[in-house]
Amino acid sequence: MRARKVFAGRKIRTIRTQAGLTQQAFAAQLGISTSYLNQLENNQRHVTAPVLLALADVFSVDIKDLSGNEDDRLLADLSEALADPLFSGDAPPSQDLKLVVQNTPAVAHAFLSMHQALRRAGERLAELDDTLERTGAQADPTPYEEVRDFFHYMDNYIDWLDRAAEDLAGQIDSSRADRTRALAGFIEAQHGIRVVIGGEASRPGALRRYDRHARVLSLNPRSSAATHAFQIAHQLALTAHSDAIGEIVRKADFRSRDAEAVCRIGLANYFAGAAVLPYGAFLEAARELRHDLELLAERFGASIEQVAHRLSTLQRPGLKGVPFFFARVDQAGNITKRHSATKLQFARFGSACPLWNVHTAFETPNRIIRQLAETPDGIRYLCLATTVTKPGGGYRAPVQRYALALGCEVRHVPELVYADDLDTVQDEAFEPIGISCRICERQACHQRAVPPLKHKLTVDEQARDTVPYGFD
Repeated sequence: MRARKVFAGRKIRTIRTQAGLTQQAFAAQLGISTSYLNQLENNQRHVTAPVLLALADVFSVDIKDLSGNEDDRLLADLSEALADPLFSGDAPPSQDLKLVVQNTPAVAHAFLSMHQALRRAGERLAELDDTLERTGAQADPTPYEEVRDFFHYMDNYIDWLDRAAEDLAGQIDSSRADRTRALAGFIEAQHGIRVVIGGEASRPGALRRYDRHARVLSLNPRSSAATHAFQIAHQLALTAHSDAIGEIVRKADFRSRDAEAVCRIGLANYFAGAAVLPYGAFLEAARELRHDLELLAERFGASIEQVAHRLSTLQRPGLKGVPFFFARVDQAGNITKRHSATKLQFARFGSACPLWNVHTAFETPNRIIRQLAETPDGIRYLCLATTVTKPGGGYRAPVQRYALALGCEVRHVPELVYADDLDTVQDEAFEPIGISCRICERQACHQRAVPPLKHKLTVDEQARDTVPYGFD
């Protein structure tokens, strides 16, 4: 397979300006000509291996940081948005879109924001009556969508919080049996907050209640030890790192206070996950256990969901893990959590591909099922899926059921125990999947729900196939 060319002009220019060097001085340190550097910065030439090595040696740049994962996500989002019928005419060539993403990412983000506003405006005009229209509702993204995109473009890795959580884990007894007790003792000794199992959090549906006046943190007695540890660490984040979290939220420049509040909760959750599964120890264990979800959960006293989500966040510069995608899907097919450190990007609108094994996980609960899959761009993945159940307590209490999806490109499968007996060489072993029907260009898909937006339909009244239309 031919190596993928890397165009990283904007990133190289950022490295140079942060170093306070002119093009001539920067080129001299890299051992290249000024004209060649100018071509690199303007994406007229791709970055060669000697230049990558020079950047790593002279300026301590992690070569993986130049691989363009963020550009891939942004390009996928931009391509999907331009496929919307809101924009008539031919879509720009893919090379033009790549140049926009590489050279002017702020313009691409602004376009995506405009597209979201246009879609919501159209939906509201179609669905809301004049009474709601007079309320002056804005066509802005919802707070949860804003925060989702914030983490999406941060690569779901917040370095300062991750390292602070790792420091916390080093200060307490992190053994599985005593983690909850150790965290409870720490928060009481350092911050005067007493942890009780029961109290205000005893009723069904409650996980955590904090009385700031009495300085008492109540946890639901029906929750697992892993959940108790997570909720104590969450409260520690809000208590010990409130200022740092507030500064991250301020720099994000959200549109509303609701989005700011949602983000603070998300950042506290991020800290909690990183404290229960500290970066260095967890990465080492993941490699040792070959990413066995159940063994990792057992070693760290965590849930399968916590482990799967944490695997998708191991993106620390210079110490990255296997790049995974992660998603949580409910029984209606709604994606309630999503993140991808791979080229596979989840659809921002509509449902996920019905051929993806995450949907069949509900048919075989409490088992990890595997799927070798290929997306329309030719990238091949190992996809894992399993179900999780969160009982609310009591016969009449509601039960939450979700399917978890975790996967990586097949080039990483030697590092996963789940691929030991799989044939990853034969083409026939891979099932074709897409992102969503409306942007998938596969012609012969028996599960297609809607035609692709970019193509003109062809309908033959004299013939009927599984899908009642074709497209050019």
